[in-house]
Amino acid sequence: MNGALDGIRIVEFAGIGPGPFCGMMLADHGAEVIRIDRASGGRGGSTPLSTKDVLARGRKSIALNLKSAEGVALARKICASSDGIIEGFRPGVMERLGLGPDELLGDNPDLVYGRMTGWGQTGPYAQAAGHDINYIALGGALAHFGRAGEKPTPPINMVGDFGGGGMMLAFGMVAALLAVKNGAKGQVIDAAMTEGTGLLMGMIHGMKNMGVWSEDVGTNMLDTGAHFYDTYETADGKFVSIGSIEPQFYAQLLELTGLSDDPDFKAQHDRAKWPELKDRLTEVFKRKTRDEWCSIMEHTDVCFAPVLTMTEAAAHPHNVARESFVQVAGDPQPAPAPRFSVTPTATPRPAPLPGDDTDEILASLDMGDADIAALRDAGTIS
Repeated sequence: MNGALDGIRIVEFAGIGPGPFCGMMLADHGAEVIRIDRASGGRGGSTPLSTKDVLARGRKSIALNLKSAEGVALARKICASSDGIIEGFRPGVMERLGLGPDELLGDNPDLVYGRMTGWGQTGPYAQAAGHDINYIALGGALAHFGRAGEKPTPPINMVGDFGGGGMMLAFGMVAALLAVKNGAKGQVIDAAMTEGTGLLMGMIHGMKNMGVWSEDVGTNMLDTGAHFYDTYETADGKFVSIGSIEPQFYAQLLELTGLSDDPDFKAQHDRAKWPELKDRLTEVFKRKTRDEWCSIMEHTDVCFAPVLTMTEAAAHPHNVARESFVQVAGDPQPAPAPRFSVTPTATPRPAPLPGDDTDEILASLDMGDADIAALRDAGTIS
C-alpha cells in the first residue's frame, strides 16, 4: 500500500498552512516528501511543533541552516535528486537564498518548482503580507459568505489556504509531474490563493452571468436565503442541515416536518416568502432534539445531515463504516482522500520533529558518518 505517487520525491521548504497541506496531500498518496526545516527550529506562525500536527504527517525532516553557503549547497543537492519542490515564501526570498528557479532548474531541468503565495509572484500586492481572510476577500469570495443584513463571515481558512491554495498547488504539481513523464521539461507553478479562490467561485460566477445569482448576500438559494437550504437549531441547542433543492426532496421535507398540507409551502421558489417560511421551519425544528430529527430524516431523500463537531464526526456510524478517520499515534485524523482502487494509501505516519531524519537523508546522498558529523559541528545541520 504505497499509494499512487510511490517513487516520487518532493522537497518541501518548511512553512505554514497551504504549503504543508499540499505536502500532506502528496505524502498521503505515496510520495516521499522531505521537509527542509530550519536548523534553529520552528516553521513560523503560531502552530506549535508537534508530532500531532496533521498537516505535517507522513514526512521526513532535515534541519538545515540556509543562511550558510554549506546549507544552501546541501539543499540544492537534495533538490537535484528530487522530482519537485514546494515553497511558500514571499516572491524573491528563494532567489535571495540562491535557491530560485534558475538555480534549481539549472541543476535539474526536469524539476517541478511549486510556488505557493497569497497574491501570486507578480502584481501590485505581491510583496504585501496577508492571510486567508485577505486572499478570499480580494478573490471575490468572502463578500458572499454570510447572512442577509450581517457582515461577511470567513469560513475558517478552508477556502483560501486549503481549497484555493494547497489543493490547487497539489493539482498543479501532479499535472506538471505527469507532463514531465510525457516528455515535457520541468517548470515553475505560480499558485496564488486569490486566483484559486476565484476558480472555486466558478459556478457562482456562471450563475451570476446567467442572471440567477444576486450579489446581495444571503438572498440566494445556496447562501442561506432559501428556507430549504440552511441549518436549523434543535430543541437541545444543536443543529441539523437541510438541502432539499429538488422538488421530490422538498416534498419529503414537507412530509417529514408535517407541513405537506400547508399551502404556504407549495411555492418553493417564491423568494418573497422565503423569510416567512424559514421562520416557520425554525419553529418546527426546535420542537425536537437533533437525535430525534436524525431518527426521522436520516436515510431518506430529504438531503439531511446532523451538524457535527470534529469529535462527533470521527464517531459517526457512516464515517466509522467507511474508515473516514484514522488513528495516528493514538489521535483521530482525517484519512487520506480520495480513495484509489488499485493503489490504496497506507495509514499516515506521525509528523516528524525538525531534523528527525537528517542523518538518513544525508546518507541517501552518499554522505558518511564523518561528513555528517562535520556538518553538525559546523552548525550546517541540526
